[in-house]
Amino acid sequence: MEKNENHNGPRIILGVTGGIAAYKSLDLVRRLRERGADMQVVLTQSAKTFISPSTFQAVSGRRVRDDLWDEAAEAAMGHIELARWADLVLIAPATAHVMGSLAAGLAGDLLTTLALATNAPVILAPAMNQAMWSNKAVQQNRTLLESRGIRFLGPAEGAQACGDQGLGRMVEPTDIVQAIFEAPVQLASQSLKGLTTLITAGPTREPIDPVRYITNRSSGKMGFALAAAAQQAGSHVVLVSGPVSINTPPGVERIEVETAEEMYKAVHQRVKEADLFIACAAVSDYRPEAEASEKLKRNETTMSLELVRSSDTLASVAELHDGPFTVGFAAETQNVVENARDKLIKKRLDMIAANRVGPDCGFDQETNALKVFWKDGDVELEQASKPVIAKKLIQLIAECYCSVSSKKSSSQAG
Repeated sequence: MEKNENHNGPRIILGVTGGIAAYKSLDLVRRLRERGADMQVVLTQSAKTFISPSTFQAVSGRRVRDDLWDEAAEAAMGHIELARWADLVLIAPATAHVMGSLAAGLAGDLLTTLALATNAPVILAPAMNQAMWSNKAVQQNRTLLESRGIRFLGPAEGAQACGDQGLGRMVEPTDIVQAIFEAPVQLASQSLKGLTTLITAGPTREPIDPVRYITNRSSGKMGFALAAAAQQAGSHVVLVSGPVSINTPPGVERIEVETAEEMYKAVHQRVKEADLFIACAAVSDYRPEAEASEKLKRNETTMSLELVRSSDTLASVAELHDGPFTVGFAAETQNVVENARDKLIKKRLDMIAANRVGPDCGFDQETNALKVFWKDGDVELEQASKPVIAKKLIQLIAECYCSVSSKKSSSQAG
């Protein structure tokens, strides 16, 4: 992938598919570049029927990519490099065909391959006949894609090239540009650049004897998704993880622990270098007072187990003088909002993310939904896959961190 070191703006891949609205994409490239975006146009084979690659190259200032089997590019796995390069993937116009391909997870060409491989946000600006747009299959694909975190702009209503009237027109380039730059979460890939983020994830195990232990249902998926999202946002990430069977996200430094006490010590060994601390782990509140040296035998009808409080890692970090921006998690089975707000205040956190948990939600699930609270506001992150929720939460954390840092700098200057 060609690099332009003079660009500080967002890196946007514009995917253009085969529709008459492709002519609007030329103006879209121009307007995005005026806003400082570094553009890479990717054409489908059908798109080239409407506008030639050379025309897009002239307005984008970069060689157009249109072939998954480009030997020069794919010798270095070019589609993966493209996917990693992008801060945003925008497909405009997006046909019913590309929507269906993405919904089905098909990677039949360069555009759909990189759209599936990227961790950047994806936006679709649909353009098609009004009857096609209202078709049940298309609408089901739209609903499915939105549930996976893909954002839709439009379509707009009006006259169509075929002579029909109705929903199906591609949104005007000016409106697309405005929507993108009014939503910073869409351009969040380097929002934590230069910062160090310390994250805890997974459960802890508190040994009863050499065979048994106390633990909980946490799978670690949310914490690992946060680690991946923070790393993609430009942060150096240190992940302190309880015992889970999840691969470490690329570029993330992982420290493995087992007990709550081990997690407490590992966090405090690294917390001084952290700008952000996200306590996502489900740490055991209590642990056996003593671990039996031999396996306990089943002799009596009942057995008593003396438990003592575990060290509170989250509270201890929040109490540090000049410590990191501290984010806690509240996994609740009832009174989610009340308990989360209470924890935010009592532990003096900068932010808290709360969710309901149980056998059918939260723990060990592929999706999540969060209610996020901080001193001056709150927001609800509706149910989506954990990687999608993680990206949204990391961006929210970045925005709040920047706001707090700016206020500190202003007060110190004053």
